[in-house]
Amino acid sequence: MTLQQLKYVIEVATRGSMNEAAKRLFISQPSLSNAIRDLEQELRITIFERTNKGITLSKEGVEFLSYARQVVEQAELLENRYLNAKPSPQHFSVSTQHYAFAVNAFVKLVQQYGQDEYELALRETKTYEIIQDVKSLRSEIGILYLNEFNSKVINKLLKDAGLVFNSLFVAKPHIFISVQNPLAKQESVAIEQLQDYPYLSFDQGEYNSFHFSEEILSTLSHPKSIQVNDRATLFNLLIGLNGYTISTGVLSADLNGNEIIPVPLECEETINVGWISHKNASLSNLGVEYVQALHEAIQS
Repeated sequence: MTLQQLKYVIEVATRGSMNEAAKRLFISQPSLSNAIRDLEQELRITIFERTNKGITLSKEGVEFLSYARQVVEQAELLENRYLNAKPSPQHFSVSTQHYAFAVNAFVKLVQQYGQDEYELALRETKTYEIIQDVKSLRSEIGILYLNEFNSKVINKLLKDAGLVFNSLFVAKPHIFISVQNPLAKQESVAIEQLQDYPYLSFDQGEYNSFHFSEEILSTLSHPKSIQVNDRATLFNLLIGLNGYTISTGVLSADLNGNEIIPVPLECEETINVGWISHKNASLSNLGVEYVQALHEAIQS
């Protein structure tokens, strides 16, 4: 087993493609495949499962990758310290529901730990895709919420994928509305008062089940309903149409300005927001720092 082979495994896992990884590593695809097969035979494990649909990490591969990343990171620290070697580009990815605090934490991570070269990814995406991204290690961390209604379905998916949920905070539901909305002056809002306003929610695509909804109380009917794909569009419609959406109440004035405000929603539900990762894989250094940045963003 060589350090170069470990770097090959990391690159293939990052790209999700043997061919794409070979291009990035400036070697031929057969050479890369042979190097990884040699490693698998030496260790007597299957790191990557190869199918007609592509290449994915096996259960053993997930655990191996976490160790490989630690070894490569430590080797690079030694090289930087004693050989004045140029640091390798940093890699880190996170998939998340549409939370401003997740973006704030990502910004802080890049500002504090970004080197001269890095390849990072922040994906605001659909709930099911977050779970699949972390399962396949396309993303190291995913951010989503659990509540009494969706927890049975989501927890089963997490268990089957070998993932674990780590709670960040528990919040009472709020509505996000424009400061110009007539409800903005109230200390709290009842569900019945929302009937005349457009309800805005994030489209979940193929997996548009109530259990994958990014908004709680997803089974309620709404006379006026609009689905969107991104946070900027949703906020524009909150202002332009006097619409509303249901979320945690955690907003960022730095990212969203002062035109949108949270107002408590009168209901007994709670929202448990947290991050998911592989239970058998240790977080990378950037992963650890990102989780810390999440806590700091929430507290601020």
